[in-house]
Amino acid sequence: MEAEQLKTPVCGGDDNVNNSEKEKTKTALMRAFVERRDPDAKEVDNLTLRRFLRARDLDIEKASAMFLKYLKWKKTAVPNGFVSETDIQNELAQTKVFMQGRDKAGRPIGVVFGAKHFYSTREMDEFKRFVVYVLDKLCASMPGGQEKFVGIVDLQGWGYSNCDIRGYIAALDIMQNYYPERLGKAYMVHVPYLFMKAWKIIYPFIDNNTRKKIVFVENKNLKATLMKDIEESQIPQTYGGELPLIPIEKSTM
Repeated sequence: MEAEQLKTPVCGGDDNVNNSEKEKTKTALMRAFVERRDPDAKEVDNLTLRRFLRARDLDIEKASAMFLKYLKWKKTAVPNGFVSETDIQNELAQTKVFMQGRDKAGRPIGVVFGAKHFYSTREMDEFKRFVVYVLDKLCASMPGGQEKFVGIVDLQGWGYSNCDIRGYIAALDIMQNYYPERLGKAYMVHVPYLFMKAWKIIYPFIDNNTRKKIVFVENKNLKATLMKDIEESQIPQTYGGELPLIPIEKSTM
């Protein structure tokens, strides 16, 4: 990359510029750079560019490389701009992802049941499309001013037949590289001891920013932990709250 074109101009010293102004300036510089490399960048709003910047600690060069890779990926992974439910029928039939309610910050809540995912029936390309579908649905349900979602990953009944290391890594790759700064928090609940063996394999593929957002919850503290961030009226009934679980494809949030 042309490093000299990516430097932030110095006006009285960086120390005198607040974070918001830094981000605004760097977003403008990043936009100018990526639009020269890919005209499709003109269709992307500043909030999206800012998320890529934040994911790379405001390093314009690294964020630009990440964003341009995203544009290239999107053209092949989501050529129509969205994933049709007809292209993920096997995944939807497993009824393993639900979406309803919001936390106290207004972030939509997604619930994933790991024991309903089976490695033996998973077809990787369809699974990747399903991950994109889920992330797009969560993002589309965010109210104005909110850019993140919350996930509850329920591993009740999870066993060897559900263990899908390649699938988990593929899902992480999509979320971290193409939907940066979208995850607000992930609660890992009903985690069996067996899962921790898989976790040790997955963990190196999780970036530091994502690791900070993952919380393992003890069964005895489940409802109390959720209620720190979520009102009881917005917690799924299965965790002691008031909302019924709604399959993500039927959610109208």
